[in-house]
Amino acid sequence: MANYNKVSVAADARIELHDKLSLTGAEISINNLPAGASVPFVHAHKNNEEIYGILSGKGKVVIDGETVALAAGDWVRISPTAKRQFFAAEDTSIGFICIQVKENSLESYTKDDAVV
Repeated sequence: MANYNKVSVAADARIELHDKLSLTGAEISINNLPAGASVPFVHAHKNNEEIYGILSGKGKVVIDGETVALAAGDWVRISPTAKRQFFAAEDTSIGFICIQVKENSLESYTKDDAVV
């Protein structure tokens, strides 16, 4: 059995990779909103922070009532309890990745965790 999983994804509105990649420490989704659209709900989390990477287009996120402009190349980390909602710009779509992990769970990273 291989020590990895690989999947190719289409440009669907939302793709969750948890089951597709058998993830055990994170939830990752790929999201695409057409121009003028938004995520249809405001949400927060109990334990998980979210890291968003803007892959294409532009838009905004409203976090606890504060509007943050977004464009391709931007990255945003949002605390679990912050209320958030994402919007595409009126004239262009937005594509983003969302990585969800338990806040304060990182014990080491590449420099300390790598085995050579």
